[in-house]
Amino acid sequence: MSFDNLCKLLSEKYPDRFATWLLGEESRSVEVLKTELGIEPIRADSVTFLQTTHRILHLEFQTELKSNPPLPMRMLDYWVRLHRLYRLPVTQVVVLLLPPPIGTPIETVFELETTRHEYQVVKMWEQDAEFFLQDPVLLPFAPLAATQNPDQLLDRAAQQISQIQPTQRRQEVSSYLQVLAGLKYNKDIIRRIFREGIMRESVIYQEILQEGLQEGRLRGLQEGLQEGRQEGRQEMTLKMLQEGVEIELIARVTGLSIEQIQTLLAEANSNSETEQGFIE
Repeated sequence: MSFDNLCKLLSEKYPDRFATWLLGEESRSVEVLKTELGIEPIRADSVTFLQTTHRILHLEFQTELKSNPPLPMRMLDYWVRLHRLYRLPVTQVVVLLLPPPIGTPIETVFELETTRHEYQVVKMWEQDAEFFLQDPVLLPFAPLAATQNPDQLLDRAAQQISQIQPTQRRQEVSSYLQVLAGLKYNKDIIRRIFREGIMRESVIYQEILQEGLQEGRLRGLQEGLQEGRQEGRQEMTLKMLQEGVEIELIARVTGLSIEQIQTLLAEANSNSETEQGFIE
């Protein structure tokens, strides 16, 4: 699923949450309107029209500002058609998912001679990440919000997803978030963090991680947590090897390479032989 179809799906599936976010007030009655307007119909996958009490909310999701016709002209065109059709005030919001190249102006108005039309632009990279992290509906947008540590934000989003019930809903939100995170993050980083998120749900892994933290491996919280995870992967790998789990499956579950797993196995066998020699 592409990002624009996903944004449209979410905004039409949960129109009240998007209206509350972008209008800044709770909207109890929200209706999704058709996206085809016309005299000459115009349609876009990333456009959503929501009707709240006595107002139309027009949402447009963009990753870049370039378009044909230009974005300001399109927003004016939509406004005229919406107002002519519904005879209601129209609030237009462009949700810009990614920052444009440095120096690129972000226009919020169409202006030509005596014609002037304004619209709003929401810059996702300036939005408060906490707002999205606390709302399961808007959680997929969290990785695109403001942060000094992108990997840490993605990790927190994965932790929030792990708490969602039931499982089907959790998997749904996870897939949505990974699609949008793909706009900003390397795919390998996304896979690693969400693989670790699955591991966190394992009781055995939690016990191992807790032991690692309690044994004084911490040099600051983040370093210690990372070390605990590494120790956890190794301990879990050894347990799986002892139970006869195939190496390829262990690699998929733990994120370790086959070479790393084979090295751990060799070291474990070597340590076992050394201990046996001492006993004899």
